Amino acid sequence: MIKDLGKALLTGLLISSLAAPLPAATPAAASGSSSAKSARRHLAPSRYSGYASTYADSVSADDPSYDDPVVRQAAVDALGRYNGSVVAVDPNTGRILSIVNQRVAFGDGYIPCSTIKPTIAIAALEENVITSDTMLKVSRRKYMNLTEALAHSNNVFFEELGRRMGFDTVSRYGRLLGLGELAGYNLPEEHPGAFPTEPPTFGGVARMSSFGQGIQVTPLQLAALAAAFANGGTLYYLQYPHSQEEIDAFQPRVKRDLNIGNVLPEVREGMLAAVLYGTGRLSADPGGDETPLGKTGTCDDHNNPSHVGWFFSYADETHPRIALAVLLRGNTRAVKGPTAAQVAGRIYRKLREENYFGQTANAVAPKTFSTGK
Repeated sequence: MIKDLGKALLTGLLISSLAAPLPAATPAAASGSSSAKSARRHLAPSRYSGYASTYADSVSADDPSYDDPVVRQAAVDALGRYNGSVVAVDPNTGRILSIVNQRVAFGDGYIPCSTIKPTIAIAALEENVITSDTMLKVSRRKYMNLTEALAHSNNVFFEELGRRMGFDTVSRYGRLLGLGELAGYNLPEEHPGAFPTEPPTFGGVARMSSFGQGIQVTPLQLAALAAAFANGGTLYYLQYPHSQEEIDAFQPRVKRDLNIGNVLPEVREGMLAAVLYGTGRLSADPGGDETPLGKTGTCDDHNNPSHVGWFFSYADETHPRIALAVLLRGNTRAVKGPTAAQVAGRIYRKLREENYFGQTANAVAPKTFSTGK
């Protein structure tokens, strides 16, 4: 089993990578120091003129009054100076625990890149286009199954799934899983992203199924989807309590039951493989017992000019306590899915150090209201 390889792989392969620091939250004070010179290089204009900057103040415009302070601090520290956003959600209730860079999280959305692939996998499994054992040709002499294709984010594999299913089927599942609609309940600032009504001109349904071409998703939507994968297929409305009274009276609201429990294990296996040895391996915490699962995404967004790096994830594997969506934007090669996974890994490590998982382990889920369709 992949899980049995986890500890050996994590300790040997990841600890050195996780030790590498992310950009500090404040610039170096001494202009002549090597760190200051490094900062100037980071902030220098890149050849991607017009693209968003890689480093920015992503926190000072937020109102953190409604956030879980432990989760928010972990997210702020992990994001550092990156131009991005983090949304953290309780996957068992849909309660928003923290939103870092609220302007971006509540905005129009960005191309999902390869984070669309778990949705395509769900569709292909439900439609019996593939099984977990199906091997598809991805190059002249190479074949992959679903687990390996998710672990290594293979584009050819998912392009083929998109072609086999067609635009209507891909669209139906995308919308079922919450794309193109508001993720929150009573969040007036939120935007619904966008979902195309016809195949994209560039690449058609194949590129839509591998990169999310033509789709715009928000960190809120991906956090809600991660929560649904974590809890077994319940898509909650995300709620953001704005007072202690609202927190005390909080009740989950179900948008809809996705009825994907029969195919979720195969998708989860691929997301676990991505963390253990694939594109999301920097999200793992070698010192902890909470094994995250996740999916990276890396591409260019030409509607909001920038490189984009995504990671949506949840932890832990058996008793999930938190779901995350991490978005990075910028004009350097640092902006990619594996870097977003590293941000998530630092959040998980900080929460483990704060005994967050232990404190929430005995939490009792409140009564659920079903208000969906």
